[in-house]
Formats: sequence, structure tokens, C-alpha cells
Amino acid sequence: MALTARRVVVTGLGLVTPLGVGVQQSWSKLIAGECGVVSLKDLPSPHPSLPGFDTLPSQVGAIVNRTGGKGLGGFDSTEWLDRGDEKRMAVFTQYAIAAARMAIKDASWESTTEEEKERTGVCLGSGIGSLDDMATTTLSFAESGYRKMSPMFVPKILINMAAGHLTMKYGFKGPNHAVSTACTTGAHSIGDAMRFIQYGDADVMVAGGSEACIHPLAVAGFAKAKSLATKYNDSPSEASRPFDKNRDGFVIGEGAGVVVLEEYEHAKKRGAHIYAELRGYGLSGDAHHMTAPPENGTGAAMAMRRALKAARLTPADIGYVNAHATSTHQGDIAENRAIKSVFDGHHDTIAVSSTKGAVGHLLGAAGAVEAIFAILAVKNNILPPTLNLHQHDDSGEFTLNYVPLIAQEKVLKAAITNSFGFGGTNASLCFAKVDTK
Repeated sequence: MALTARRVVVTGLGLVTPLGVGVQQSWSKLIAGECGVVSLKDLPSPHPSLPGFDTLPSQVGAIVNRTGGKGLGGFDSTEWLDRGDEKRMAVFTQYAIAAARMAIKDASWESTTEEEKERTGVCLGSGIGSLDDMATTTLSFAESGYRKMSPMFVPKILINMAAGHLTMKYGFKGPNHAVSTACTTGAHSIGDAMRFIQYGDADVMVAGGSEACIHPLAVAGFAKAKSLATKYNDSPSEASRPFDKNRDGFVIGEGAGVVVLEEYEHAKKRGAHIYAELRGYGLSGDAHHMTAPPENGTGAAMAMRRALKAARLTPADIGYVNAHATSTHQGDIAENRAIKSVFDGHHDTIAVSSTKGAVGHLLGAAGAVEAIFAILAVKNNILPPTLNLHQHDDSGEFTLNYVPLIAQEKVLKAAITNSFGFGGTNASLCFAKVDTK
């Protein structure tokens, strides 16, 4: 069977983001220009032995609202988890389960027969996993030794447990896979799931990424690497500013994004609602530096070109790029150069935006959440805005339409979403309106 023989479509979506819990909550606030970045200054330290956020250079983050429940767009674990799950699951797994349950319900995929369960798989990853469990257990072990160790410690910190718990809840017996490729995790998860379907390993895949590591240790680590925004502690909603002249680093975020991917004929046969077709998936490695991209963006450009080739589309077919653009000086320039290179000759028609202005950088969940935003852009013909983009720098590099501040309407045939991670790992996904011919 040829790799391209089986078409892959999106039939379900699920989101847990700093803008809200649920796709409609997150999307409507994104398009309205709302921001989920808040101050961390007054949050308590997770352990008496750990410094608080108020001691750190960066004191802003994009946090999932943990109050109010579904009706108010907040995350209440009791609404998504079975009894006893909260003790067995790290927070990143809880977010993943919630987003997956939304997506599966949205897709109306019941998988009642044994054959359907065997043809349904899961591909869910995380960049860091449960840093909180690792840090607090280490401190407790140092203080009290083996006696106070929880038997759930190892299962809670394993990256693949989000996927594992989901397969057990639904009885899915297809591929059970987990990706952990830093900030490219979510995109790789969706792209790998696409290939499982194309190769015939499954007919349906539940795929995405989750992250919950807003923790003093994580913030301290990224701050030491000079990656985080530090100039906007007193005005958090202004801190994440992709492409803007006054950007000074990314804002750490948390949440989860999950999609249901399905073989096209399988989806059509059961009358499933189809959001878009996943046409292309491109991967590359920078082979350059642990944390920084090459200045010319060659790795990013290679991923986009490979996604276009797999999709059998040309740059002229793409109307929108959801950029990885994290609000770092070097990263934004490198990706912008890559986009301008790939879309050379189409600079007047391509639109680019970074939704990280609204939700911060969700690390291992970013690629999946942003893939959903790109899918909804294609479906609804609306370009999400880049928040806090008031002025480009003086380099003359930023000459495209970056959808500043306010959403724009634009009829889209297809869109690309980019994700890049530490270690020089890159991925691009290409989503398009479904051609039923």
C-alpha cells in the first residue's frame, strides 16, 4: 500500500487552554483578541523548600483556569476524570484526558465493537511531563526517605501515561504511542498519527499534546537560559508579543490539544462531521544548536517544503501560516526568513500570525493547540490575530501580513502550522478544506 493511498481527515477537536476549557470557549476568545497570560507573582510555592515565583526574573504565565468548571470555561477535574483518577494522574495527563474526551465526543466515535477498538489508536505526548511530581517527590525523599514515597510516583511522571490511561478508559487497542520532542511534540504526535492511518495501522487515531509545568523550577530554568519574557511582570497581558519590536522572550503556558484523525472513507461511511483534511506532514532537523535555530531558518523552511510536497500543494495554495513564533528575538527572525523563502513570490497573499500572543507557549502542547487553531481558521475562513504586535523592529525583515491585533476574514484553501523545539527538531502540518471529488 502506498503511503499516500489513504486520506486522513479531522473529525473531532478538544482543547484545554489558558483562554478556556472547550473548543468554542478558546476559539471565540482567541478571535475576540482576549489574552490568557496572567501574573504568577502571588501564586504559592508548590513546596516549602522551593522559592516562589516572586523571586524569579519572569513572573508571568498562561495558566488554565482551575475554577468554575465547564459552565464558566474552567477546568474542574471531577467533570472529566473517573473516581480516583486525580490521585493516579499528573496534571498534564488530566488535561490530556479532558481534551481527548472532548475530541472523541465531538467526533461521535463510540467504537463499540472489538474490531473498532482494535482499529483505533492513541498518540499523545508531552514535552516535560510532571515536573511538579519530580521536584516535590525529590524533596520529600531527601527529607523523609523511602517511607514517604508514593507508589504512583513513577506512573505519574511517565510521558506515555496520558496515552496509556486513555486506551484503558476506552479500550482502544490500536497503536499506543507517545511523543516527547520538546516544543514540537504536539505537531509530531498529530503527524505520526496521520502516518499510522496512512500505513493501515489504524482507521482512527486520537492525537495531540499536553503540558502542565508552570512551576518555579521550570521558570527558573528557562529564565537562566534567557528564553523568557522579563520586562512585563507588571503588565502580563502584554508580555507575549510575537514579531513585535519590544519582544524579549516567550511566556510559559499550559494546556492540551487533541484531535481525532480518521481515514476519509471510514469517516464518510459513518457520516462523520469533517473539519478539514490533514494533507501534509514535514519534518527536519537543524543540526545546528541545542536551543537556537540557524539564522536563515533553513530547518524550518525544509519542514514546510516537505509538508507541501507530501500534501501535493504549492505555496500558492496556502493562504495562512500559524507560526511557531514564540516572541523570542532570534526565533521569530529565523522563522520569518524561512516563511519568506518558502513563499517567495507570494508575499502579498500569504498571511502569518502567532497565537502565542494569546495563550503563551504551551511547550509540548503548543503544536497540537495551534494545529486546532489552524484547522478552525481553514474551516471558518478567519485568521486569528497576533496580539501585542504594535511595531516591527528596524531590521526591515517583517514585511508580510502578520494579522496584528485584530482577526481578519480570508477565504482559505489550506494552511500550514509550524512547531520547532530545542535540539533543532522541526515539524510542519498542512490542513486543507476537504475535496470531495
